[in-house]
Amino acid sequence: MKFTAKAAISAAALSIAGAAYAEPQAEVLHWWTAGGEAKAVAVLQQEFSDQGGTWTDMPVAGGGGDAAMTALRARVLSGNAPTAVQLKGPAIQEWYEEGVLADISSVAEEQGWADVLPAQIAEHMKCEGSWCAAPVNVHRVDWIWANKSVLEDNGIEMPTTWDEFNAAAEKLQAAGVIPLAHGGQSWQDATVFETVVLGLGGPEFFQKALVDLDQDALTSDTMVQVFDQMRTLRGFVDDNFSGRDWNLATAMVMNGEAAFQIMGDWAKGEFLAAGKVPGEDFLCASTPGDGFLYNVDSFAMFEVDGDDKTAGQNLLAELIVGPNFQKVFNLNKGSIPVRTDVSLDEFDECAVKSSEDMNAAADSGALLPSYAHGMALRGAQSGAITDVVTAHFNSDMSSEDAVQMLSDAVANSM
Repeated sequence: MKFTAKAAISAAALSIAGAAYAEPQAEVLHWWTAGGEAKAVAVLQQEFSDQGGTWTDMPVAGGGGDAAMTALRARVLSGNAPTAVQLKGPAIQEWYEEGVLADISSVAEEQGWADVLPAQIAEHMKCEGSWCAAPVNVHRVDWIWANKSVLEDNGIEMPTTWDEFNAAAEKLQAAGVIPLAHGGQSWQDATVFETVVLGLGGPEFFQKALVDLDQDALTSDTMVQVFDQMRTLRGFVDDNFSGRDWNLATAMVMNGEAAFQIMGDWAKGEFLAAGKVPGEDFLCASTPGDGFLYNVDSFAMFEVDGDDKTAGQNLLAELIVGPNFQKVFNLNKGSIPVRTDVSLDEFDECAVKSSEDMNAAADSGALLPSYAHGMALRGAQSGAITDVVTAHFNSDMSSEDAVQMLSDAVANSM
């Protein structure tokens, strides 16, 4: 359905009029439960409350969102969907195809989202041309975080190649420092894996292998080298990594127990929540290689009954993409605003670098959706890849066998 400007204004007016008689209600399902994340979502809760809304929080911890998706499916199947759900990437389209998402185009058009959101990211928020989700931020996935003092004490610079990383890790290991803080959860394994794919193969290879699922790329010598590097990285992880949550791995870097962590910039939110200062207490750098892997958090609105819930959805959507929330939320979360018109004057050096690199990558064709964080592939395909990555990381499987298993798993998931 196409809206004229007059119709959009009328729709917004009706929405506001309806909200006057129906107090906005929102039950919000999300997985922001760690320190920096919890602090960030509290910003949205407060803004919603300040606008007269009643927020019912439904946090589901664990699994990088896997547990939340299990809870969501149970709610939808029981006919009791939450008002708003943290969803992203192809998962938004999958739920739309099941006929359970609401259309929030009236809010998007009245607020002019198309004028302030990057076109590539805006497309993730649309379902057959209609707006069905509200983007919150842009996370960069391909980051290395480091304890500055640990590096200085061991005479190590931030690595710019994987060979430099390996050499630094060996030096740290000899000095009794854990080189790489890592949590043995499948999504964390996948996070490291895709940064290695990007770093060793480059943006074009990443696109072919982990977005297009090109079999030639999946079975290439480059992919063998990727698994070789993953095996090397496994040797830099401590023995107690199994099942460790990502924020606990971040804490290891914070307290000097480990030197590096490969993780998206939500890790920065943990550093900031602990009062740490970038450039003084911790360092940030993109993982070796060119390109920018993005992970965009967003909220999809589900079909619900009741004017109060509809009013809640409209208010949530407006606040989420609003410039004030975009600034305050992302200052807490560690990410950068998805709006291109928000000033970065109050943001730290890591965020400014992220924004600059994102714009450069967009211009060069190296702005790429993260497979590990649900932006590039549907669940069956991404799950098939991750299963292989984790099986390899936790065994003595050869790189050649891993590549063959990867090829077979992707083919069987199509």
